[in-house]
Amino acid sequence: MTTTCSKPQQPATDNRRWKALGVCLAAGFISLLDTSIVNVALPSMERGLGATEAAQAWVVSGYALTFGLALVPAGRLGDMRGMRQAFLIGLAVFTVASAACGLAASPDWLVVFRLIQGAAAGMVAPQTSGLIQQMFQGSERAKAFGLLGSVIGISTAVGPLAGGVIIDAAGTGDGWRWVFFVNLPIGIAAFAAGLRLLPRCPASADRRERFDPLGVLLLGCGVLALMLPLVQEQQWTGREKWALLPVGAVLLGLFWVWERRQGRLGRAPLLDLNLFSMRSFTLGALISLSYFAGFTTVFFVLALFLQNAAGYSALAAGVAVLPFAVGSAVGAALGGRLVVSHGRKVVVMGLTGVTLGLLGSIAVVRLVPLESFGWAAALPMLIGGIGSGITVSPNTTLTLTRVPVKRAGAAGGVLQTGQRVGSAAGIAVVGSVYFARLAHHGPAPEALQLGLLTSMGFILVALGLAVADLGERAKAPEAPEAQGMPEAESLTP
Repeated sequence: MTTTCSKPQQPATDNRRWKALGVCLAAGFISLLDTSIVNVALPSMERGLGATEAAQAWVVSGYALTFGLALVPAGRLGDMRGMRQAFLIGLAVFTVASAACGLAASPDWLVVFRLIQGAAAGMVAPQTSGLIQQMFQGSERAKAFGLLGSVIGISTAVGPLAGGVIIDAAGTGDGWRWVFFVNLPIGIAAFAAGLRLLPRCPASADRRERFDPLGVLLLGCGVLALMLPLVQEQQWTGREKWALLPVGAVLLGLFWVWERRQGRLGRAPLLDLNLFSMRSFTLGALISLSYFAGFTTVFFVLALFLQNAAGYSALAAGVAVLPFAVGSAVGAALGGRLVVSHGRKVVVMGLTGVTLGLLGSIAVVRLVPLESFGWAAALPMLIGGIGSGITVSPNTTLTLTRVPVKRAGAAGGVLQTGQRVGSAAGIAVVGSVYFARLAHHGPAPEALQLGLLTSMGFILVALGLAVADLGERAKAPEAPEAQGMPEAESLTP
């Protein structure tokens, strides 16, 4: 017999559960905020620390790399040893690493501490979605995932603004240090509250529930081979880097074969491949990957354009994307309620809104002078943000709601690994389009238009997948996964 939590293990009161959710969201906020907040602090790192372009690149890309590598193994560890314990360890390491980043005496040490910080964030992230699975059921689970979607959208969008405010207040010399120090009070408070509020779930007593070191090695090397040329696309100028992509594909294929063998031998695999037999999980993960390839790249090219071409300060560039963050919060609140009754239709609505917002932003670039871009783009950014909020939280809910609680950590890790790989791929592709146009002496507004059009292409892929799923459901509906939000069933006989 296994003692894994097969049903949500809830704290004693509703009030306590929602407070525990607040702890998860606070930790998720700072870990995702750090994916974008450092972008506007790079000039400060160059002035105050002497960070080279290579060091600056690793401060940004190294975090994303170790974040993505840690997700699935950390999710599995949480499933085996308890999500509460894994969450608190990850949060503690993240907070200490944030302090170490802020105190770094050289660029090399900053990069080392940033890699550790990313791995700790990757340990926290899958536990967040797993704890939601564990604590909530039905429509409450949809509401909780709606709040998580708000955090994902807002933390990514508000990062440039938060970084700009901090640099403006602390100065360009040492302002970059406070970009990391801002995590400390939130991390310490969340850890203290988590000790008291997070539900306990016994670790697995099944002897088959052992860690899978070869699976971790194959998956880690495969994801590394896929992500490394993407996150280093600008720094590694030769074409040889793309040879890593087929290597990564082969390694992931070997991982798939190994995990199937583990299942046949009756051993618990690192990743339960039966998850992919559920259309809701597979399709949701693909939509998430495609959407994040387009969603995160919008802020990447806008930050470059506003500061380098339009002459905006870091703070002004952050303010320009604030309507998107506000819209994300509103959209996520709406999406969390609508998904219970409308399912995948809500995701289609959200992706359509993001597409309209991007079209509006492209029109603003073409028709409005550079100095007025921020004001003129406010409405399209707001529309795109609402669409983003309506996309992320319902898609997360639909993807994870039927996953068994005892596999929730690993499933959340898979979902967020797709998001990180999608983000890296999108930035590599969109960045190449943007910089290639500038290199050929094209005007910056035209380069931005091409970049936004490329981002929109990824969004349209996600929209096509969601629309196709609606058609398939009309022909052969799967067991209902939104209406009533049933408890996740077991995947194995």
